[in-house]
Formats: sequence, C-alpha cells, structure tokens
Amino acid sequence: MRLPRDLRGRVALFFAGFGAFVSLIMAVVLYQGAHDLGQRLIDETLSAELDDYIARRERNPASLPPSTVIVQGYVRDVDGVGDVPDYLAGLPLGRHDIHLGTLSYRVAILERGGTHYYLLYDTSLQARREQRFAWILGLMAVAMTLLSTLGGIWLARTVVAPVAELAAKVRHRSPDDWEQQPLADDFPVGEVGELARVFDRHLIRMRAFIERERAFSADISHELRTALAVILSSTEVLLEDDSLGDRQKARIGRIDRAAHDMAELGTALLLMAREEHSLAAGGGCVLAEVVRAVVEKQRHLLGSKPVEVEVHTNPELILSADAGLVEILVSNLVRNAFSYTAAGTVVVLQDARSLTVSDTGKGIPGHAMEQVFIRHFRDMTSEGAGIGLSLVKRICDRYGWQVRLESSERQGTTVKVSFS
Repeated sequence: MRLPRDLRGRVALFFAGFGAFVSLIMAVVLYQGAHDLGQRLIDETLSAELDDYIARRERNPASLPPSTVIVQGYVRDVDGVGDVPDYLAGLPLGRHDIHLGTLSYRVAILERGGTHYYLLYDTSLQARREQRFAWILGLMAVAMTLLSTLGGIWLARTVVAPVAELAAKVRHRSPDDWEQQPLADDFPVGEVGELARVFDRHLIRMRAFIERERAFSADISHELRTALAVILSSTEVLLEDDSLGDRQKARIGRIDRAAHDMAELGTALLLMAREEHSLAAGGGCVLAEVVRAVVEKQRHLLGSKPVEVEVHTNPELILSADAGLVEILVSNLVRNAFSYTAAGTVVVLQDARSLTVSDTGKGIPGHAMEQVFIRHFRDMTSEGAGIGLSLVKRICDRYGWQVRLESSERQGTTVKVSFS
C-alpha cells in the first residue's frame, strides 16, 4: 500500500490506522476478559454445585444429582454403577468443553472416595451472549475508526494550515517581488518559521543570480552585437571592393556568413534565456515565407555539390510564435541537410500541420540516435558544435511542438516538426 504524498492525507491515514488499531486491541482485550470472567463464574458455579451435592450425598446416599435446565449431574460409584452417558464416561478428571449438536457444555469431573461425579453446565446461552457482545465490540471498533478518521482529517487541516499558507505565499511570489516583506515575518516561530526563513534565503540567492544573469545577458548582447556589427559592415565594404580577387572575396564571404550565423545563434540563445511567458505569445509568423527565405539563405552551403533541392510550402500555416525563433529552427534543419548531403536530394515539405526536412546524406549512426538532441553531442563525423538539434528541441519544447527524427547510416535523415 502506497502512502499518500500529501501531508494531510498522511496525517488522516495515520489517525485512521491508529484508531483502528487501538479499537481492535481494546475489543480483543474486552472480549477475552469477558470470556474469561464468564468461564470463571461457570467454573465457580460447577465447583459450588459439586461441593453442595457431595455434602448432601454424604448425609443422604439416596440424594439425586442436580437436574435443571442449566445444570445436569451424573454419578458413578466405586463398582461402576451409574447412568453416565458414553460421551462423559471416557473423559478424564478435570474441566472440559464439549459440544452436542447445537448445544455446548462445560463439564466438571471430580472423584471422591472412588466415586466419580459428573456435572454439566449449559453454556449455549453464554455463547450467544458472547457472540452479541463481539458484534457490539466490532461495531464500536468501526465507529472508533470512523471517528479517528474524521478527527485525523480535522487535525490534518489544523496542523497543515500554516504549511498551506506558506505554500500559497511562495506560489504567488517571484524573485522580482522586491517590495514584499520577508516570509519569515508572517511565520516567526516553529518549524514552519524555519522553513519560511529557508525560502527567504533561497529567494535572496535567486534574486542575486537573476540580477547577475540579466546584467551578463545585457552586457554580452551589447558587446557581441557591437563586434558583429563592425565585422559585418567591414565585410560588406570589402565585398563591394572591385579590386579584390575572386578568392579573396570568397574568403570574405565565408567571414560574412559566419558572422551572420553567429548573430543568429546569439539571438537564439538570448531569446531562449528569457522567461517562458515572454515567448508564450507571438505575432503571426507565416512559415512558408520563412522556409523559402531560409533555403535561399543557406543555399551557399551546397556550393557545387550535385544536390537537388525541392521546396513545397503551404502559406495557410501561420504560427503564433516568435519569428526569430521560428527562423532559427528552420535554419538549423536546412543547414544540417545541406551540410551533410554530398549528393542526391534535399526535400523541404511544409504542409498545414508540419514541417519535414529530408535528405539523402550520410545519415546518423544507430548508436547516436538517442543522443542527437543532447546539447553539445556530436558523432565522430560531425563538423558543428553539437547545439543545432538541441536548440531545435528546446524551441519545440517551449511552444509544445513535437519533433521526430528518423535516420539510417548512409541512407539519409528525415526530421519532422509537428505544430499541432
């Protein structure tokens, strides 16, 4: 049996179990005590009846043994003369319990001067009384268990109330709530107060961490964008310089593309570092336009490779997402397909519900399939940093999209992103 995880359920269950255990023990003790007391009274009655009859028989040998509704006596003298039933004749001296049909008896057998005295006490009525008493004790045990359960529920609410209040305050408080008073002010003493002080300390650490993260993001964004702007402006000027040769312009073009890729990656990482609610809503992003723009932008990766590119789009799909993140997602998929396909075909299919990028490239080894979405994972033949598919997975998780990858080594790769 698994215990409830919530504190209220545990307290209520403990009290219910404790009440059931105590009431059961009390019922057993009371029943056994009543049974033993009745047995003792019956034995004392038998002893008194036997002593009385023996005394009367010594005064008058012709005295008959007791014979009532409850008590029945028999005598067998030294010579074995006496009308003793067979079920009594073989019993040894002492006290015995016997059952005859639906009746039960307590038997006392005593020997005096060679004469055996048998006395039966009808315990059927006593047994019925004990049975009724057992039912009463059982009902009392059930009632005690129910009362303990109700008491446990009430006590659980009372005991857990401070914890629930603290949980409510923590639930509605964020590290940005600088103006609110510390939680410990509302819970000055006790274990809940100690818990509140722990929350306050962690909240202070979170505030400091968030401030450092925000400052770092702002600084790195500014410094990185400044450096990239200088590089991009310089490459733009150099590419327009007619005095440079084709090989020089090709090298400058590679620098220009690397700078653009770095700017996109930096934008993606900064966007992903934001709070989720800041990305929950977005403007209408027409996926077909993004796909065609990305394919043309990444076409330079094919160079002179004999690769045919097929693009099929559906302009009806409009995503409620940040356009920058959507472009980064598509760029990573298309870039991987173009980079790892030496010959064959790359198909980009975008319908009303999904985006599928298929290639006939070298594929992914079977042992690496389960790790392709792990950050910085690369197999031995990969040339990138290992964050492309990881970034795709993070973007899909952020918006609740599903991404599925199918690949076979030297057979190509297919990546499908489902938006609904």
